[in-house]
Amino acid sequence: MESVEKILQQAAQRAQQNGLPYAGAMTPQEAYALISQDQNAVLVDVRSRAELELVGRVPMAAHLEWAFYPGMIANPEFADQLQALVDPARTVVFMCRTGGRSHNAALLAQKLGYPNAYNMLEGFEGEANEAKQRTLINGWKHAGLPWSN
Repeated sequence: MESVEKILQQAAQRAQQNGLPYAGAMTPQEAYALISQDQNAVLVDVRSRAELELVGRVPMAAHLEWAFYPGMIANPEFADQLQALVDPARTVVFMCRTGGRSHNAALLAQKLGYPNAYNMLEGFEGEANEAKQRTLINGWKHAGLPWSN
């Protein structure tokens, strides 16, 4: 398992290479290693409650909906809920289905004064293949990391 310092360094390099304003971007494997080794780190799953129920959840993740199903209506209380849930001094890694909503959550967290906000690339389900199937190319589930129904 990679060290916390190396994971954060690699994530920061990705942010710099991609012009991201938040602290960094990490793979699911790195996110799992980080939250397993660093008690100050928290994984926040920003998928909808419906996604958790239908697709699966990460047992060690906190949950905060970025948008509500059906219709994927933006959660107008997200910023307030994040600030009530996670101390800005903590390292926070955001996760969604494929990395888009978690990117937006990391952007918002950075604007709210979270200096250690990270996006988890690939998301829980990962990219879709030609048949529009997920979990076969990459993502948390594909990596065999802990999840449950």
